[in-house]
Amino acid sequence: MLFHSSIRKELARSFGATLVVLFTIVLTMLLIRTLGAASQGQVNPQEIMLVLGYTVIGRMPTILTLALFISIVFSLSRMYRDSEMIIWLSSGRSLGGFLSPILRFAWPILVVITLMVFFVWPWANAQVDDLRDRFERRGDLERVAPGQFQESSSGRRVFFIDKDTADGTEGRNIFISSVEDDGRETVTSARSGRIEWLGERQFLMLNNGQRLETSVEDTQKVSEFEEYGTQIGNAPLSPRGAQALKSRPSWTLLREPDAANLGEFGWRLGMSLTAVNFVLIALATTTGNPRAGRGGNLFFTLFAFVFYYNLLNLGQSWVSSGLVGLVPFMLMLHGGVFALSLAWLYKRHHGWSLRGWLAAQRQARSAA
Repeated sequence: MLFHSSIRKELARSFGATLVVLFTIVLTMLLIRTLGAASQGQVNPQEIMLVLGYTVIGRMPTILTLALFISIVFSLSRMYRDSEMIIWLSSGRSLGGFLSPILRFAWPILVVITLMVFFVWPWANAQVDDLRDRFERRGDLERVAPGQFQESSSGRRVFFIDKDTADGTEGRNIFISSVEDDGRETVTSARSGRIEWLGERQFLMLNNGQRLETSVEDTQKVSEFEEYGTQIGNAPLSPRGAQALKSRPSWTLLREPDAANLGEFGWRLGMSLTAVNFVLIALATTTGNPRAGRGGNLFFTLFAFVFYYNLLNLGQSWVSSGLVGLVPFMLMLHGGVFALSLAWLYKRHHGWSLRGWLAAQRQARSAA
């Protein structure tokens, strides 16, 4: 039908343009944040694009939800502004009749949002957490670039080293300056060194070097060694370490239904329900106001999205802390918004208004 096809084409053009703009904005913001994390030593500079890619993929459900909401609001606003809505309403179409073509356009996007928030979101977070964890738990020798002085993870040691192997397990011309817990300062230099694991601890084994030790009383002690070992790293990364809450698979959250897991699962389920509710909110609340122009509808769109999204995050913290149950919260927030949106749409569909009701009451009293 002409009505359905024209509505879907309008929504497709608006959704595509909105998605590109939002994706560009979010990508720029996340790039700045990732570069800042890399400059602070939280992310490997060589893995910036990889971390950025996983982070953007994890944010796609939110981007798609906002893009769908904005595209519906903008499309209906344009139709009101260009009097196209008046033509459709005058030809026998009602406001509720727009729900069918909008849902036919939106249902593939809603399915993608649901799948991504339940499966892609935890997977992307797990990949980012794994990259960060591996970089933070790398050995101090692995932190050092050839020919550069570099502090250790604890900040108590300064390394200088020339690496001579591709895997970075051996080096030459090594210099280490450290401050011990008791206040002693030591300066160690060696011709070569290698990394070894002794149990669960990582050591740098130095060969053919000298050690200068300065005590708190400024007394110095010089010693030479053929082989000397110093600990430089923590325990190796466990492949099955405890996962962060946002990185846990959805079935794990259901299999272990404690308060924290239920709060995270409720947030994921709420994201998919939020996208559905936004479709109804956009249709029920968008009106044509020539005085307000596009700015009024855009302001309402952003305010509604931020307000609803903050309520979703607040509800996650309430469920995680045990202040409210998952089912009551879902019914109260998402069920309440769904019922209110349907009631608003029903009111506009039948043209009910408070002013008209008051006028009818006055007319009935005057007739009596």
